[in-house]
Amino acid sequence: MHDDNTHPVRWGVELTPDAPVSAIGRLAADVEAVGLDAAFISNHYGNRDPIVALTRCAGETDRIRLGPGVVNPYETHPVRLASQLATLNELSDGRAVFGIGAGDRSTLRTMGIDRDRPLAVVRESIHVVRTLLAGERSNRSGTIETSAASLNYPTDPAPIYLGAQGPQMLAMGASVADGILFNGATLADYHEALPDIRRGIDQRPDDHGPVSVLGFASVSVDEDREEARFAARKPVAYIVAGAPDPIAERHDLDPDAVSAVRDALEANDRESAYDRVTESMIDAFCIAGTPDAVAARLETLTTVVDGIVAASPLGPDRPTAIDLLGGIVREFPDGAR
Repeated sequence: MHDDNTHPVRWGVELTPDAPVSAIGRLAADVEAVGLDAAFISNHYGNRDPIVALTRCAGETDRIRLGPGVVNPYETHPVRLASQLATLNELSDGRAVFGIGAGDRSTLRTMGIDRDRPLAVVRESIHVVRTLLAGERSNRSGTIETSAASLNYPTDPAPIYLGAQGPQMLAMGASVADGILFNGATLADYHEALPDIRRGIDQRPDDHGPVSVLGFASVSVDEDREEARFAARKPVAYIVAGAPDPIAERHDLDPDAVSAVRDALEANDRESAYDRVTESMIDAFCIAGTPDAVAARLETLTTVVDGIVAASPLGPDRPTAIDLLGGIVREFPDGAR
């Protein structure tokens, strides 16, 4: 971790493209207007395409960083991901960031995809993307295969952020990526993760430079506490479904309740999954409540990370939530621009 204030992202949001891309573009403009640094667009086959949404966001903004949060190399080959990122970087005048991860197990399973060897797949994918963005050819055999792959237009490097939660993925990301998007909402999560991140930093090549650790924390903020917590159920269901068992155990979550959420999502019964989200799950996996309550939780996280990305749902009304988040961040010493 480092304290370089010129790093591209200190405060950002995740936008879920569950509305027309024109609406997502307006939300990105709101993110820029309140002074935040970045907008990440989430990736799920049931929503609008994140790359198309990011294209619209690039046209609606001038300053903020933009990128997927996160795509995975199981659905799309990393050579294609590199081309998408390079195109976004060109379109946005160098504002692209690349969020990559192993993907959600339950979502991939509904597509008939096995998430096999995730550490190797993600690590090699980062290498392929970085090679292509450097204007070089990629030749690899093994988990990821390429044969003299290259991009036929000028490219520039872009920061690569790895979405990670488990100990091995965190350590690997800290050793090879430019940044970590750590999915955690409590200080206990970060204290558990930091030794793994430091282990990866110790193995990091000197020419890779520093790694930025961002808290990718689900946030739901509203003046009405209960409305904020009700809105949190949907993203929390997906976090629960994708969380490794040790993380659920750390938060003392009922294993049967966790299985019920996972089973409902795998059956594509989303409303049933949301209804099965408990208050304990919301406390474990989301920062949900009034602006004062959210500010207090975020303040604790800023003591251990380089920045925060407020992830879905943001709140029951996203424009209002973005405005409230801008007000919260302005109160921090390194707050909104």
